[in-house]
Amino acid sequence: MALLRLYLAGPMTGYPAFNYPAFFAAAQTLRDAGYAVINPASIGLHADWAYADYLRVSLRLMLNSGQGVAVLPRWDASRGAQTEVQVARALGWPVHTVAEWQALAASGTLAEYLAVHSH
Repeated sequence: MALLRLYLAGPMTGYPAFNYPAFFAAAQTLRDAGYAVINPASIGLHADWAYADYLRVSLRLMLNSGQGVAVLPRWDASRGAQTEVQVARALGWPVHTVAEWQALAASGTLAEYLAVHSH
């Protein structure tokens, strides 16, 4: 089975260092579990970008490369992450916490899970 490509969604605005350390740690955890990871923190900071610019680029990354979403703690308090999760669910993509994705990989039943839960 090819690596499942997971997009990371979580809060950035208002966090120290835009919560990038949590994004990069989660990305490594998921890679160690066998997933390919799309990390929006990799976009970096751009002095001339507004919130909408980051959201537009992030959604494009998610839509062009993702197959599922891994959410970070407090994702539900983030406008951007809420939008990303809503789009993923509208597409029928699985959405889980990083720990849940990690447990699925460790259980050896990811292929069976995806056969039932992916659209």
